[in-house]
Amino acid sequence: MTRLPRIAVTLGDPRGIGPEIAIHALAGPVGAEVVVIGAVEQVGAVADATAVVVGSWTEGPGQPAGLSPADSRTRAARAGAIAGRSIERAVAMAMAGEVDAIVTAPIEKHALHLAGFPWPGHTEWLAHLAGDCPVAMMLAAGPLRVVLVTTHVALRDVPALLTTQKVIATGEVTRAGLRRWFGIAEPRLAVCALNPHAGEQGLFGDEEARILAPAALALGAAGPLSADTVFVRALRGEFDVVLAPYHDVGMTAIKVAAFGQGVNITLGLPFPRTSPDHGTAFDIAGTGAADPGSMIEAVRLAVRLAGGERGV
Repeated sequence: MTRLPRIAVTLGDPRGIGPEIAIHALAGPVGAEVVVIGAVEQVGAVADATAVVVGSWTEGPGQPAGLSPADSRTRAARAGAIAGRSIERAVAMAMAGEVDAIVTAPIEKHALHLAGFPWPGHTEWLAHLAGDCPVAMMLAAGPLRVVLVTTHVALRDVPALLTTQKVIATGEVTRAGLRRWFGIAEPRLAVCALNPHAGEQGLFGDEEARILAPAALALGAAGPLSADTVFVRALRGEFDVVLAPYHDVGMTAIKVAAFGQGVNITLGLPFPRTSPDHGTAFDIAGTGAADPGSMIEAVRLAVRLAGGERGV
């Protein structure tokens, strides 16, 4: 008998909505064996799952009012330690073949830094834990797929980080990932411009001609195309994926198109990894207002990929 795929689900920052949306997403049959990783008080709430405990959290969700700055930092560091150890454990299990895919609930970068984990986000950290493999951060919502060339960096640093080779390398990881996980034999790539109107022939910047056009040519991709049109064309089915030069231009397109239904996929890892398209939402944690839709989609996609099916 063919075994069910096995997925690991990290519950993320215990102050945020990660635990509650994960519990909701795993409330019914998911078509896989599930390993839940997090604080002892939360992993036990998931029925029909193997619990892996990485700490204890008795303080409840959200951000209590009236905490001193010092107490707030201490609380964040404790939460970051639980979230960080969960990620490390999930990746170790995936690398050892103990699980077939991982799903990660939202984290707070500041808390991770306070806990001693120096990475700017899941994507970069997962790549390091998996052996410093080249990866790409892809957001998918329906027909729209967006890959970020630069991820969690200040906007002022983007022009210096945006090189022709980086765009090409990101495009190559993307093409391989779409072939492997999504069954697209010849992915149609588009490169999104950095400047308004794709630079307007140099009037608003020369990065399009100097950096992005050579990369698009090398990849056989369309572009560089203006940000105000390329995502619309992708939504209409003209491209399989858009390479976005910086975080917010790509993330905004996805979230406007389908907030709460998008999924983050890390391409290039030796195992599938998915996550919801939103953050920790401390302000509504524990109130019952959190929408689990994106987490549900992340779990569904991870199960499909873990079972050898193609993504959408």
